[in-house]
Amino acid sequence: MKSSLGLLAVLVGCSSALIGVVAMSVGITRRNPMLVRIGRRSAFMVLGAGVAAAAVMEWALLSNDFSLQYVFDHHARSTPTLFTVASLWGALEGSIILWVLILGGYLAYSAHKFRDRTDDPLVGWALVTQMAVALFFFCLLVGPANPFKEVVGAIPRDGKGPNPLLQNHVLMAVHPPMLYLGYVGFTVPFSFAISALATGRLGEGWLVATRRATLVAWGFLSAGIVLGSWWSYETLGWGGYWGWDPVENASLMPWLTATAYLHSVMVQERRGMLRVWNLSLVVATFCLTILGTFLTRSGIIGSVHAFNRSGVGPALLGFLAFVVVAVLVLIGWRGDRLRSPGRIDSPVSREGAFLVNNLLFAAFAFVVLLGTVFPLIAEALNGEQLSVGEPYFDRMTMPIGLCLLFLMAVAPALPWRSAGKGVLADRLLRPALVGAAVMVVALLAGAHGFGTVATFGLGGFALGAIVRQVHVGVRARRRTEGGGRWRAFVRTFKSNPRLYGGLVVHSGIVIIAVAFAVSQSYAHEAQFRLSPGETSAEFEGYTFTYLELNQTEDARRVQIAADVRIERDGESLGVYAPNVRSYGSGMAIGTPSVRAGIVEDVYLKLSSAPGADDRISLTVFINPLVIWLWIGGVIVALGTIVALLPSLHVRRGGPGRSPPPPGESDPSVGDEATSDDLVSLVEVSS
Repeated sequence: MKSSLGLLAVLVGCSSALIGVVAMSVGITRRNPMLVRIGRRSAFMVLGAGVAAAAVMEWALLSNDFSLQYVFDHHARSTPTLFTVASLWGALEGSIILWVLILGGYLAYSAHKFRDRTDDPLVGWALVTQMAVALFFFCLLVGPANPFKEVVGAIPRDGKGPNPLLQNHVLMAVHPPMLYLGYVGFTVPFSFAISALATGRLGEGWLVATRRATLVAWGFLSAGIVLGSWWSYETLGWGGYWGWDPVENASLMPWLTATAYLHSVMVQERRGMLRVWNLSLVVATFCLTILGTFLTRSGIIGSVHAFNRSGVGPALLGFLAFVVVAVLVLIGWRGDRLRSPGRIDSPVSREGAFLVNNLLFAAFAFVVLLGTVFPLIAEALNGEQLSVGEPYFDRMTMPIGLCLLFLMAVAPALPWRSAGKGVLADRLLRPALVGAAVMVVALLAGAHGFGTVATFGLGGFALGAIVRQVHVGVRARRRTEGGGRWRAFVRTFKSNPRLYGGLVVHSGIVIIAVAFAVSQSYAHEAQFRLSPGETSAEFEGYTFTYLELNQTEDARRVQIAADVRIERDGESLGVYAPNVRSYGSGMAIGTPSVRAGIVEDVYLKLSSAPGADDRISLTVFINPLVIWLWIGGVIVALGTIVALLPSLHVRRGGPGRSPPPPGESDPSVGDEATSDDLVSLVEVSS
């Protein structure tokens, strides 16, 4: 029964998306309001079908219905409830269900948000594009990724269970949905970009319509990447969190192009420039999400993150090729309308800095793309198996990352159009001194290596510039409105949450960059053979004593844990238990135990299962500043939330609204104007 219900939900979703595409297209072309309404309502049917398909699969998983092949392959009676629910996205077919569920949510959001504008061709063709994407993914569920196939022959009493790596940490229930919310969310700005090309309305309207949806998708993707790194660090036992794995790169590439777009869009909103850049970045972001989906679901790469080989690879590659060709045709058709009315008056200006920013992010994404797909291309052409590892990525991306840190400090301080030497000196001198001081302190503390020392200096420069900009804004508001510092601080953020939320995000990125550089450069590793209660090991000022071995067993696994006491300067820091878990499939998984600290982590891993004499092989990693990666991720998330808040002027909005404070511009002119005018107000009056 569940097989029939699930397949019915998928067919309803497929039919609804098809009806929506046809009805909306014909309705817009013939200006038929009834067909447009039918097309809009189809969006909610698509969402309902996605919800139904996901609900049926979860019902089958939670009720141990092993008559479905998917449930038999990826679930077992002994699987805990949390990981049973997470099994929906633990394998290829179920992950496509999650994809159409989230896409249905974004589609319904668009149909509801623009419910009074569905007769507008810009909105109508955007909905057509979103429903066409939904139609493609529902067709995958009908064909090569059908999750509702029934088991052939007798129904088994129990299933094989999920991959042990997918039932070893709670983050597996959170990390993939976050990534999918980011991946799928970029369909919204992509659809409006396609609609803008189709209608020829290439001004700023489509940017404003998708601003919040793009930021939401970017925030979820950022959170998904950080949580994925955390999961890798806590689960895989290799002592690291980012290894330039192809699937890691698949999530990083759209993040890079989307980040460039979020910056570049400000220039078009303010000056009407960089139209081709913004269209290209939006399309590239969507295409890279499809490419990432192809890499993880085609089976052409080997990775702990990737799914097994399947038949969806050719379909995804064909869909990607169709999108690229369609976009190139549309751009060629509308090329005469893509000329920007404005131009860059001076390279030393905010728009000039954002153009350089675009170039750097594009170069970063290209470097990652080349290192990811080149081995696949070489193997396809020559049959040679090549490996592109960390040295390539580190060497190629480090200079780009340092330049981006420099721009992070300089760009927000630059005015629009042009900047005089006096303005630059006033706005950047103190932050530069802060950066120089941080670099000196880092050198005195023992930092070495050009990349790491430069990261400290540029990070201090960027944070100094951020603090200065917030300080100037708060001081300006106190002068114009009075009140205490805290009240002025809150009202400053409320007046322009997009700007100040972006500064908070920048702060989090700086913290992540510094923590990444330090943890990659100064990690230490050692391996010891220890006997229980007899021997200790000294390493980096810590003493490690192996106390005893503990074995526990339940229906799904046998766990052997070694209790290890960590001491420093004669003081016990606690007992930690790295372990090896053996599952029914015969697969043994080593799970590390981590003592997290503000300055450094002590990371313990059993290199192998204990022998008959209970001696263990213990690997110890001392990883500095890793916790600041997660703290930086939290700050990025908070900044994204702040940037999504409505501004003070919007809440005042409507006829007769209060004018902005002296020296501020209306946000509709361009959010960054407020910051520039506040800076000028304070600095001139000083």
